[in-house]
Amino acid sequence: MQTQNSITNLFISSGVPGLDEVLAGGLTRDRLYLVEGEPGTGKTTLALQFLNEGARLGESVLYITLAETAVELLSVANSHGWTMEGIHIEEILPNEDVLDPAQQYTIFHPSEIELGNTTQRIVNAIDKYKPRRVVLDSLSELQLLAESPLRYRRQVLALKQYLTSRSCTTIFLDDRTALSTDLQVRSVAHAVLTLDLADQAYGSDRRRLRVVKYRGIAFHGGAHDYKIISGGLQIFPRLVAAATRVASKRRQLSSGLPALDQQIGGGLEEGMSTLISGPPGTGKSTLAAQFVHAATQRGERCAMFLFEEARNNMLNRAAGLGMDLAGAIDRELLTIQQIDPAELAPGQFSHAVMQAVERGARVVVIDSLNGYLNAVPDERFLAIYLHELLTYLGQRGVVSIIVGVQQGMIGSGMTTTVDASYIADNVIMLRYFEAQGEVRQAISVFKKRGSEHERTIRRFLIGSGGIEVGPVLKDFHGILTGVPTYDGPSAGRSPG
Repeated sequence: MQTQNSITNLFISSGVPGLDEVLAGGLTRDRLYLVEGEPGTGKTTLALQFLNEGARLGESVLYITLAETAVELLSVANSHGWTMEGIHIEEILPNEDVLDPAQQYTIFHPSEIELGNTTQRIVNAIDKYKPRRVVLDSLSELQLLAESPLRYRRQVLALKQYLTSRSCTTIFLDDRTALSTDLQVRSVAHAVLTLDLADQAYGSDRRRLRVVKYRGIAFHGGAHDYKIISGGLQIFPRLVAAATRVASKRRQLSSGLPALDQQIGGGLEEGMSTLISGPPGTGKSTLAAQFVHAATQRGERCAMFLFEEARNNMLNRAAGLGMDLAGAIDRELLTIQQIDPAELAPGQFSHAVMQAVERGARVVVIDSLNGYLNAVPDERFLAIYLHELLTYLGQRGVVSIIVGVQQGMIGSGMTTTVDASYIADNVIMLRYFEAQGEVRQAISVFKKRGSEHERTIRRFLIGSGGIEVGPVLKDFHGILTGVPTYDGPSAGRSPG
């Protein structure tokens, strides 16, 4: 089988951001393509992007509409800021005579007359404009006119042969509104693209594109999230970490806190993922920000994705602890993106992370895992999404930090919505404990794959001067229970 990349001169761009990547390079020239989906999935928008790309290249392009009027198409184009300049529109619509009973057919069935007339008008339009790109909207009208599957298939085959002989790259749109679903065109088309709209219980609907077939091409399979924004469809190809392997030397990145570096074995290794886990308020986000602050101080680029805390709150809180993250943003060393999980598809988030890495980010923070869970419609697949993302970051030598919030405050009854500790390379645990009438915080490293680390539990404090990692809590026993006992030199003495 000949791969697409070996004969790139025979392929053209679809004009849709991300689609050429899914198709392993673009559309094979002079072939017939089927784009199917229910009304509202963006078929017309995709078709107009395809034609606009041809018009931009100076090609003759033609939109044949059997359902929508030219005014309606122009309205769609205006909503995306397109002028439709250079795009020929051929309306093949029923005229007003069908409303007059005196003009209706009595001897012949309407399909016997109208199908032939419709086909002839399509042929005449192609002969008139001699297009290189053609869109036919929609096949449901032809299927209803043909009535029988045999007649419908022959009609589509005849159109395919005619268009191919005229060196046309053609997209047929199918809105699936015919009386019966028919796979006739799927077998005839060179490639089949399906657009799907899934209802969500809350937030925006999720849209996905799937390539059902593409003859002779090793396309990017699976479901790919996409959005319809001002400017057309934007497709976010599904992240496949295996296709992004990059070998690189790994070095340790310091946190900027000597005691913490000692506890975690010298620092966090490049290409490793770290889960910072603990109950609310223990300082997980602050600790993640400390790693970012230290990296930007060294002149390294970082990216933070906030699902819960507002961007401005994060910057103000960091500034109060002596971390100049706002200055790092001004120096273009840090990007902070606030994410709305109700409006975000998993593929869109992965695409944003990949773009940050391509811009040179060496440290990526996801705060928090619970917010990311809300962006994934089915939590059964959260581990798969997260594993692919962390594998991609690891293969690029990026230090990835994930914040995980545990439910509960003190003791062994704390739980987590999703357990990602087995996916992460490192696990840093923050805990509350009670001692001498005060609620204190402790830090420990439960897991570290990159190097040796301390098994100790240290005091963890956050003050106006920033984060302080204190000495090992040797004199306490049972800190992880939340209510430890003191075994130090003064144990057993009276409070006085």
